[in-house]
Amino acid sequence: MRIGELAGTAGVSVRALRYYEEQGLLKAERTPRGQRVYPPAALDRVQLIQQLYAAGLPSRTILDLLPCVDAGVSTPESLARLTAERDRIDRQIAGLLATRDRLDAVIAIAADTTTPCTRRAG
Repeated sequence: MRIGELAGTAGVSVRALRYYEEQGLLKAERTPRGQRVYPPAALDRVQLIQQLYAAGLPSRTILDLLPCVDAGVSTPESLARLTAERDRIDRQIAGLLATRDRLDAVIAIAADTTTPCTRRAG
């Protein structure tokens, strides 16, 4: 599939796909006219890259982990790195949940019509 088709199917920009190639995360064949052609498996690869980016992993870490993903094996180093990333995400989730709980408390106070706010914006 060509770059525009992959971008549309994966829901990413053409620029993102070019960036993934520059970082060594994605590979494409070239036609004689220089156009990129991606194998069908590229869609899964792009979705995985997007998920790992969304989880906060930098491109260098993703690049280091992809050979293990491709081979379907893990090394002690890759397992430790993935565990550390999962723990970091767990801390972020806990922080977000605490923030949401505090926001819920503020919303409850603001929604309580029996106790009007004494300060007004402006």
